[in-house]
Amino acid sequence: MTTNENDKVSRRRFLTQASLAGAGALLGSAGTGLLGTAYASEGPASVAPGQNIRSRGYAAFDNSGVLRPWEFERRPLGDDDVLIEIKYASICHSDIHQMKGDWGPQRYPQIPGHEIVGVVTAVGKNVTRFQVGDRAGVGCMVDSCLECDSCTHGEEQFCEKGGTLFTYGYPDRRSPTGITQGGYSTNIVVRDHFAVHIPDHLSFQEAAPLLCAGITTYSPIMQATLQVGDKVGVAGIGGLGHMAVMLAASKGAEVYAFTTSPGKAQDILSLGAKEVVVVDDLSKLRPHRARLDYMISTIPTQYDVAAYSSVVRPYGHFTQVGMPDAFRLTVNNLGLAVSRVNFNASLIGGIPETQEVIHYCADNGIRPRIEVIDAAGINDAWAKVVNKQARYRYVIDAATF
Repeated sequence: MTTNENDKVSRRRFLTQASLAGAGALLGSAGTGLLGTAYASEGPASVAPGQNIRSRGYAAFDNSGVLRPWEFERRPLGDDDVLIEIKYASICHSDIHQMKGDWGPQRYPQIPGHEIVGVVTAVGKNVTRFQVGDRAGVGCMVDSCLECDSCTHGEEQFCEKGGTLFTYGYPDRRSPTGITQGGYSTNIVVRDHFAVHIPDHLSFQEAAPLLCAGITTYSPIMQATLQVGDKVGVAGIGGLGHMAVMLAASKGAEVYAFTTSPGKAQDILSLGAKEVVVVDDLSKLRPHRARLDYMISTIPTQYDVAAYSSVVRPYGHFTQVGMPDAFRLTVNNLGLAVSRVNFNASLIGGIPETQEVIHYCADNGIRPRIEVIDAAGINDAWAKVVNKQARYRYVIDAATF
């Protein structure tokens, strides 16, 4: 993406440009040298200024959706950076969408993964927020301008200079591969502002999904200012949806979960939902018409938005967080008009909110349902995510890369 830094863009225009950047605008060199390379596993002393940092992980080499082992180099540790030895990285449906080109053509090889936790092994000379040995996490962003109104008000994902740098697949002149590389790997170099602290009373494995699934649902739910007893719907109960159920229930809401998977019903009730509606046919929505105060949809594919929004009372709110192919939803305008629902969308959350959700979940006993897998199981796990078989977040043990 070649956006002029002085060009102020609206949020809508930024999202369009960001998607194009993720779709493979090529910047930077693709060269990868072997000279001046440091191994992160050797400790902070081995990470000398200007040295590339070797890493290994699982990458997509084309849009087949199949990942394979890959050794590559990360950019040198900068003055404002931290180097994190990754312990766990979890699988988000977004990883699959992007690697398969659902959101536009990609540049390969590309390492996915934006739910990342580990231990800080080196810090740049200007870093004061972290020290070696700290537990840290990285989510969907690794940089932005940090100067515009959005960035200085904790909404770095909406950088008005178009400077939001997402964790994988985005053009980065500093990267030896020309693009950012994600967390299905042994380490990551990131600007310290974009790392969050992981408290000791939250396990690494359970913290990882909070870096995307957690913040993506937490941000709109908290901004909805729910009251105790409000009726809240959650559509789509996967990695994001099961977090939304727990978060809404923690605010005292009556949660109604809408799923196409009847086998999940008992799980969903155990997460705090009051009722589970199995939508094997859209007619199942009719008895719930105008019943809810608020609904959040995590459905990442095309679906009948107007039919689902009809379960929200007139002038209630409906938030879309699932990202379908090409970032587009087809909406029946008449159906939406008849329901009189305020429809909006939300994109992850800023860094302050990301730190907030980590502490909120740690302190309130909210833990994602996870299954830890070895790296060799990634492709099988991806297939299960696509087929709605995940229960509910696969977490990769980075020691197996």
